[in-house]
Amino acid sequence: MPVTHFVVRWPDGTEERCYSPSTIVREYLKPGAYALDDFLACAHAALDAASGRVREKFGYACSSALDQWQALERTATQYRSQPAAQVTVVSVD
Repeated sequence: MPVTHFVVRWPDGTEERCYSPSTIVREYLKPGAYALDDFLACAHAALDAASGRVREKFGYACSSALDQWQALERTATQYRSQPAAQVTVVSVD
C-alpha cells in the first residue's frame, strides 16, 4: 500500500507534514485553502478511508492514520476561536 504524505499550513503559518497509509487521501484533499471545519471534515474522511483500505487488505485498521487524525484535531483546537480560520493544503504527494 503506497504511503502518501500531505503538507498542511495552519493559520499561523506553521507547516506540518502529515501521513496517510494510502493514496486515497488524494480523492479528499487537494492543494488549496479550506475553512478549518471543512479541512477537518475532509481530513477525517480521508484518513478514515485510508485506514479502511488497510483493514480491507490486512484485516486491521491503521493506527497511524488514527494517530495522524488525532494530531490534526489537537492542533486545530488552538485555531477554533479564530473566525474564518483557514488551513492550506500545500501539497499531497
